[in-house]
Amino acid sequence: MKNTLSLLLLSVFFLFSCKNEKPTTDNNTTVESSDDSTPSEKQYTLTPFDPSQSYDGAGIEDMSYVNGLFNFTLSESEYELGAQTPDADQKMCANSGKGQHIHLIVDNEPYAAKYTSEFDYEIKDGEHYLLAFLSRSYHESIKTDEAHVAKKITVENNSITNAEPIDQPAIFYSRPKGTYVGKDTEKVMLDFYPINASIGTDYKIIAMINGEEHMIDTWQPYYITGLPMGENTIELVLVDSNNNKVDSPLNMVSRTFTLRDDATAE
Repeated sequence: MKNTLSLLLLSVFFLFSCKNEKPTTDNNTTVESSDDSTPSEKQYTLTPFDPSQSYDGAGIEDMSYVNGLFNFTLSESEYELGAQTPDADQKMCANSGKGQHIHLIVDNEPYAAKYTSEFDYEIKDGEHYLLAFLSRSYHESIKTDEAHVAKKITVENNSITNAEPIDQPAIFYSRPKGTYVGKDTEKVMLDFYPINASIGTDYKIIAMINGEEHMIDTWQPYYITGLPMGENTIELVLVDSNNNKVDSPLNMVSRTFTLRDDATAE
């Protein structure tokens, strides 16, 4: 009887010991178990735009910069500088009352919005990277080869003395920018412009929104929701198919912008 009781207790002890063991790999290294059923939720949400007003044939045919004066020649199309984009009200995001415009970006600095094809602009002497693209009135870029100019330029005495194509993968930041007030804070547009980089095939974009990582594999504009009032920061990094940062002088750009409600608007 005592032998039977001892055997029974030993069996129970062995059963509970096996149930409490941690799983191991084939080389007997302990692996901590995890619960994938409750992943942490992102604080901010990226939602793709609905298709926007298209402008077939819209393009920049030529660009010059002489004595501090830019001159752009646009192709004939339905696109018109200074006009309101027809679907602006449907987008429910920040819209320029001055209408459609050119986004001019030099060395990944914040863009200058220009509403005419000819305008004064100062660029320091030296080598620079320049991107100019046609924008809708709500600041979304027209994403075609014809609608942009991307050049590595040499400037001397406020004139371009040499211009050549940018031959490396690059990422230019466009929006968000500046200060958003009232209703415009609810849906803030994220828009960017890759050069020599097919997003989703060979490259992706890592967007760090106030330190929270979002992987982007499609070149399109996005609504950002959930942003707090006050200052916000977005960092964009171009990565290759292995998620390694691309070695390029135009990679990794950070921008800080501000959201204010009506009561605190300046």
